[in-house]
Amino acid sequence: MIRISKFFVYAGIAAILGTASGIFAQTPTLPKPTQANVPYGPHALQVLDFYQAKSAQPTPLLFFIHGGGWCSGDKANPDFLAQCLVAGISVASINYRLIPDATAEKITPPVKACLDDAARALQFVRSQAVAWHLDKKRIGGCGGSAGGFTCLWLAFHPDMAAPQGTDPIARESTRLHCVLAFVPQTSLDPQQMKAWIPNNDYGHHAFALHNMQEFLDKRDQLLPWIKQFSPYALATADAPPVCLFYDNVPALGQPYKDPPHSANFGLGLAGKLKALGTDYKFYYPGSLGINQYPDLFGFLVEQLKGPVAK
Repeated sequence: MIRISKFFVYAGIAAILGTASGIFAQTPTLPKPTQANVPYGPHALQVLDFYQAKSAQPTPLLFFIHGGGWCSGDKANPDFLAQCLVAGISVASINYRLIPDATAEKITPPVKACLDDAARALQFVRSQAVAWHLDKKRIGGCGGSAGGFTCLWLAFHPDMAAPQGTDPIARESTRLHCVLAFVPQTSLDPQQMKAWIPNNDYGHHAFALHNMQEFLDKRDQLLPWIKQFSPYALATADAPPVCLFYDNVPALGQPYKDPPHSANFGLGLAGKLKALGTDYKFYYPGSLGINQYPDLFGFLVEQLKGPVAK
């Protein structure tokens, strides 16, 4: 049985879990970025690190988004970095404005800044495809907790590219080819979250609210934003392949000791993805198919190194 510490929300999942059945094993010394702190916007946190894999052909790319509840975290030590470079997959790991930064800038709701930055960073990376020797059709997202949420949001949100616009970066796609997400939240609907996990008290901060009760009380007026920002609400039949991994067994409608990372978030989304007929995998300790790959990195290799649909 795989055991995962919730501490990985704030640091590199793979680095922390290198002893867990070898699934996330990495070399002790991580490579240095090919390019560090590359700006994709004017804010000090709108920067990314790029690690280039050696290849004669344009490489796929792992787009890593750190977790931390949109309130903390850093782009250092992205997960699967060493494995990606050996496999010929380049890596981009981003920082982005956090909720305190968005609040200071009076962005409403503050979570919008976190998500918009991720989209802009992805477009920026695609705009560098020639210079960085990338295959921009093969970009997969990876992240834990809020980072996983943001990856799912990018994967499911309608493409935000503006192909006729004057900004060449904004012309690039914001969709992902696949997503590997660890203990992600999958909804920002307080009613839905309470139904799935009765003791959940997470999510109100995304809308600058003080507590869950205020979130529930204001749900109706916030519903347009909730639908715009929730992966569950955005998922459609054309969603790319996703792999959801949780360290706990789901029990829908039951409380959990660590509500923001309950596998009930995954079970709720998996139910919708199944109904839509999309390609998804939902893994947790003892789940069917958890040994499909030698390790979870196998999902990324399959998706990023396999054939691209026309």
